Amino acid sequence: MTGVEEPPTGARTVTVAAQRLRRWLDGFAERHGDTRTATSAEVVVLVGDDGARAWLEVPFPPLTGDIVEHVMRDRRVGVLLVRRGGYAVGAFAGAELIASKVGSRYVQGGTKAGGWSQQRYARRRGNQATAAFADAADATARVLGDDQLDAFVAGGDRDAVRAVLADPRLAHLQPAGPWLQVQDVKLRTLQAMPEQFRAVRIRLDP
Repeated sequence: MTGVEEPPTGARTVTVAAQRLRRWLDGFAERHGDTRTATSAEVVVLVGDDGARAWLEVPFPPLTGDIVEHVMRDRRVGVLLVRRGGYAVGAFAGAELIASKVGSRYVQGGTKAGGWSQQRYARRRGNQATAAFADAADATARVLGDDQLDAFVAGGDRDAVRAVLADPRLAHLQPAGPWLQVQDVKLRTLQAMPEQFRAVRIRLDP
């Protein structure tokens, strides 16, 4: 955030949906009076007449033009979600899902067995996970391999995502932006992801 003031330690954080950002900015001005603005490639800082300050983290930096126009701009965004035994991959144009693949493969959970039984179980579980990650990599290569993306974001289990992206075909995909929070990897979950990757994280003082 070069060139602008850093938020203080302990500043509270709110997240505002892209479609609500203009209303939020208007509300800030109404609550805190005439507002001064400072910008960098990655943050917009608002300072009200009463001293209240807000730091808006720019999604998909660098910032180009007005923050609301920047946030609402239609981009081609690739999304990969992976959890144990399941994955969802999609390409978005703006908030519209235009290509996707969702799949699952059984991977056993934990065990309290010991000795040789535990080792056999671990090998079997490892083989199942490897096969599941290979399926996810194949799907990601088909959906996103040749797509000209403006951004790529990921979510779910970080180790699982790293395992999928270790496939050489996916070397061009490097997650950026917020880590997407997901409870499952169903199609409806994937369809809802623009609510997260287009949202604006704002830190407030006071």
